[in-house]
Amino acid sequence: MKWMDMTTTSTAATRPRAGASPSSPSTAPIRRDKRRWTGWGFVLPFLAVFLVVLVAPVVYAIYLSLFQEKMIGGNAFVGFANYAQALGDPNFWDALGRVALFLVVQVPVMLVIALAAALALDSARLHLTSFFRIAIFLPYAVPAVVAALMWGFIYGNRFGLVGNLEDLTGAALPDLLSQSWILASIGNIVTWEFVGYNMLLFYAALRVISPDLYEAAELDGAGPFRIVRDIKLPAIRGALVIGVIFSIIGSFQLFNEPNILQTLAPNSISTYFTPNMYAYNLSFAGQQFNYSAAIAIIMGVLTMVVAYVVQLVGSRKDS
Repeated sequence: MKWMDMTTTSTAATRPRAGASPSSPSTAPIRRDKRRWTGWGFVLPFLAVFLVVLVAPVVYAIYLSLFQEKMIGGNAFVGFANYAQALGDPNFWDALGRVALFLVVQVPVMLVIALAAALALDSARLHLTSFFRIAIFLPYAVPAVVAALMWGFIYGNRFGLVGNLEDLTGAALPDLLSQSWILASIGNIVTWEFVGYNMLLFYAALRVISPDLYEAAELDGAGPFRIVRDIKLPAIRGALVIGVIFSIIGSFQLFNEPNILQTLAPNSISTYFTPNMYAYNLSFAGQQFNYSAAIAIIMGVLTMVVAYVVQLVGSRKDS
């Protein structure tokens, strides 16, 4: 009994107390004196490209916008004088108003057509779905320059399809390159180009909706229009918001189509037809780099604010 008591006492003495950390070298925490840079090794290539192609040009444009080229003294710091000049420039406001009108009319028309095409493809009632999906998306693969040239020659009443139809029928068709029609003609080109992109965006969102929702709706006696209204449209709300934001950004960046068509319709498209055209011509034709940079920064901030507001409104949950 005395031996057992001594053994018990010895075992208890060597057993670690509750809450005490183990003293074995194999179980002790390993202290790392050096930071591991493996994660940064994967991130640095992207950060380098991001800084070079995005941050550096924006910073340089802001720097240019704060200076003016003086006849005496050279390049002088003027603060926000270029921005004040832009906000009081009637050409800038004319260009901005034209782009705003283009956005209000063209974007809803394009998105409605794209949504209708996506719903038709998803309805399972349309034959040759793969063919129509590729056919609608194919114009998006055409470069904007090629699309503008192609449609510009179609619009021509002396050299294009419109002129050939006039000669064939003897009817006087509208001059689609005239000043009163040119904005609608550009809207038609942009719609033709980007309907397929937005259609594919909406169609992809429709394809991930659970079939169980459709089965439950059919059991409740819901018709096709109610399924679209109560199931499909709420389910693709995020895709609709993305489509609207991208379309708004594209409208504010309108440049390729009017710049290409200016050669065919010089009397209808001025050098300040859009803000981007105005900034481009100020910079490369007028050598006003500082003023051009200020206009570019204003348009960038305006586009960012509008897109952010649309995102907030679109992502807001219904109460």
